[in-house]
Amino acid sequence: MRRNLGGLTAAAVLLIALSLASAAQAQKAGGILRMPHLDSPASMSIHEESTISTLGPMMGVFNNLVMFDQHVKQNSPQSIVPDLASSWSWNEEGTAISTR
Repeated sequence: MRRNLGGLTAAAVLLIALSLASAAQAQKAGGILRMPHLDSPASMSIHEESTISTLGPMMGVFNNLVMFDQHVKQNSPQSIVPDLASSWSWNEEGTAISTR
């Protein structure tokens, strides 16, 4: 009797694993990615709020003046590219950027 239960359990586990694997392979590209956000931000202003509950959802809405090139593996001053700024220059010490 125990032998039969062990065999049935193994067969059930195998059947479930196979059904889950086929469901994962059947997924199609595209669609909507939904990511729940478990907090309520105080405001939607990333200039006034500095919490992850505000910055996370709103970074896809606002642009930056300049940003790092996303295709370069290591960020450096040479990998800064324009986002909204049309041009920029460094201060004399090389520590700050002025945009135009």
